[in-house]
Amino acid sequence: MIIQDVPPAPPAVVAPVPWDLTVGMINATVQLDQPISDSQRKVGTGFLIAAPGPGGEPRVVLVTAAHVLNVMPGVEARIGWRTAEADGAWKFTPGNLTIRDAAGAPLWTQHPERDVAVMEIAAPDAFTRAAIPMGWLADDTTFDRWRVGPGDELMALGYPHGLSGNKAGFPILRLGRISSWPLTPIRHFPIFLLDFAVSQGNSGGPVFWTPAVDRLPGAPTPDHPYIAGVLVQEVQGGGEGLELGVVAHAQYVREAIALLDQPKT
Repeated sequence: MIIQDVPPAPPAVVAPVPWDLTVGMINATVQLDQPISDSQRKVGTGFLIAAPGPGGEPRVVLVTAAHVLNVMPGVEARIGWRTAEADGAWKFTPGNLTIRDAAGAPLWTQHPERDVAVMEIAAPDAFTRAAIPMGWLADDTTFDRWRVGPGDELMALGYPHGLSGNKAGFPILRLGRISSWPLTPIRHFPIFLLDFAVSQGNSGGPVFWTPAVDRLPGAPTPDHPYIAGVLVQEVQGGGEGLELGVVAHAQYVREAIALLDQPKT
């Protein structure tokens, strides 16, 4: 019997797993709230985008639904930062976010046609690093390029009724299917419907695609995850929620961010 030396197998190349991409979105999503009485508070969801300024300087932009901020009458809202501790625990460490000036004027920028608001903010280092690159925002060609259609799955993050996934303040992840058609061109179809349970507090949350969700058979696979849009409304009929969310296309987030760099009038 001849025994041959077998060379060791090369180390395996470990590709990023889909849930890592989902965790990235979770880390970039925050709760927004403001007390309006001793027993009530307005609650919404926002997420962070790394959108360099006009000179290329680093900038973190908070994205949410415009109505989330519009219904908060106070000068300051609370933003739900989270802090990792040395033993692996996480702590909910919310901070104050000034959303209006001393005269009560909004400090955010709203898209002129859509329920989308953006605001440059100062974020803790961990959240600055967690902010999602601008390139992950879908544009007005994304759905056509990747043949996105009704029945495709997308994920959504938010804080339904102000609830979080745990005491550390992480958002709750939901999964839904696109349930409207046509989806483009977005100048004619600026919003689309997503089939999932929507509640107050979900508004302003990101709706996104990662390889962890299903696509229609034969559809091409995008080369990176993308944010498809912002949840702006719950569909109701007969005074009841129909478990349908209204999503504004992410192109309007891009357009709102572009407005940050225009001279204020």
